[in-house]
Amino acid sequence: MTTSIAYRIPGRARDLGELVVRRVLPAGHHQSVGPFLFFDHMGPVDFASGQGIDVRPHPHIGLATVTYLFEGAIRHHDSLGNDQEIIPGDVNWMTAGRGIVHAERTPAAQRAKGWRLHGIQTWVALPLADEQGPPAFVHHPAASLPLVEGDGYRLRIIAGRAFGKEAPVKVLAPTLYVAAEMQAGAQFTLEAEYPQQAVYVASGSVTIDGEMLEMGVLAVLEPGQAVRIAAGEAAQVMLLGGAPIDGPRTIWWNFVASDPQLIETAKDNWREQRFDPVPGDNERIPLPDA
Repeated sequence: MTTSIAYRIPGRARDLGELVVRRVLPAGHHQSVGPFLFFDHMGPVDFASGQGIDVRPHPHIGLATVTYLFEGAIRHHDSLGNDQEIIPGDVNWMTAGRGIVHAERTPAAQRAKGWRLHGIQTWVALPLADEQGPPAFVHHPAASLPLVEGDGYRLRIIAGRAFGKEAPVKVLAPTLYVAAEMQAGAQFTLEAEYPQQAVYVASGSVTIDGEMLEMGVLAVLEPGQAVRIAAGEAAQVMLLGGAPIDGPRTIWWNFVASDPQLIETAKDNWREQRFDPVPGDNERIPLPDA
């Protein structure tokens, strides 16, 4: 029997303290799909009034972090002075480059009432030529992102180019990143535009060329094949991929680098508090012991 799915990666539970996420990438010898080398599915999780997330200031190098929400809100605050709330459909894209520090917390207005959090956080590897470049942050509201709509489905182009449209986010390598909302019975074709492509189901379930894909599983597709994605029930689906990373990367804690010595330097810099701080936030996550 032929299949359009090369292999499947189920999300594994990871307890982050305030919430449990499904970690999809990296997974064993499957480090990345296109430029995506980290993929966390947050929630859906319900918080009571007064509860929320408080990810204290922590550093990154060598990557871009991408946050996309289905429900809830998160306040991003970084060492460049950016203070930005993200809500469903928006994109927060933070380029760490040679180093940035940020915190992620529940906005006060959201925390004051019972609320639900559901979303995706990913890391994108920076090309070798850019991994030690200047840090940056951009926010793109939902209204600025291209939409492709059809019979029972809506595709929001988060980053890169897909379905004939291009997102405003500046990417440094060929990238596919799309959020698909599908009603029961909807279907569309994902063309084979990139060398590496994958489909992740955040809610509901879909079929890929007739083969079932359940919620919480990443299906990495066979290269060079267009696939038909169909929803038997309402579903939220992420399409991701692009060109392969231009060489292996080492991942340690929140640091990504082509040269392990860059990670050792980042460790020392965080330990000795040489990273720029987040203005007005004196807390910090200490360097792990291992």
